Amino acid sequence: MSNQSQHPFKWRQFQPEIIVLCVRWYLRYALSYRDLEEIMLERGLHIDHTTIYRWVQQYAPEMEKRCRPHLKGFTDSWKVDETYIKIKKVWVYLYRAVDSRGNTLEFLLSPTRNAEAAKGFFVKALQPSACSTASPELDNVQMGRKVGFSTPESAPRVINTDKHAAYPKAIADLKAAGVLPQYVELRQVKYLNNLIEQDHRFIKRLTKPGMGFSSFETAWRTLQGYEAMNMIRKGQLRGVAKGDVRSQMALISELFGVAA
Repeated sequence: MSNQSQHPFKWRQFQPEIIVLCVRWYLRYALSYRDLEEIMLERGLHIDHTTIYRWVQQYAPEMEKRCRPHLKGFTDSWKVDETYIKIKKVWVYLYRAVDSRGNTLEFLLSPTRNAEAAKGFFVKALQPSACSTASPELDNVQMGRKVGFSTPESAPRVINTDKHAAYPKAIADLKAAGVLPQYVELRQVKYLNNLIEQDHRFIKRLTKPGMGFSSFETAWRTLQGYEAMNMIRKGQLRGVAKGDVRSQMALISELFGVAA
């Protein structure tokens, strides 16, 4: 384990508790960086909004990474859909999947919406432990090689999608490659995906105050934090229930090794 992983706040000017608080609030509530600068000023803390931005860029992906080992299990019915995220006035695609209970399974930011992007997303979803930290633009063939093209134990029984033509091709290609078992059923019925379309709202609400992202990389790093916070909020981590805000707050502090 690297020294930065063991001591993530080493050499920081502000106390770790303040850093975690700012990052947690930004990822949980629809606040801009300038909103947080003003809120901290009310508490007597002079923290520039660009400093808070740098904290989010560093610790949002770290939060997602530290959450992964604590996730509860998922059902074998997946609901997959994409939503739109704006980067420099250009729309890109955030692929997302939830299970039948609405628990977030996986997510991936892609500049394109086609069969190749869908394949990359499915490979990441099938091997979360191997690919959760992968670059969002990593070629899906490379991702498949990384996980060895073995039939994963985490494969779903059924995948529900909308009627976009990319999904049948992506799933057929993955079955042919042995990445996805032959028994997996694809259902393309729009009303079956209402659950994930509703789940998109939490992410969309958070992206509005920032008026879009400045680059693909900054968007991806921030979105990892949004999704991790969404999982925590929904009670997906072991030992912390949905709606138990104080326990969720304590868990995040514990993940970073700081006092709640």
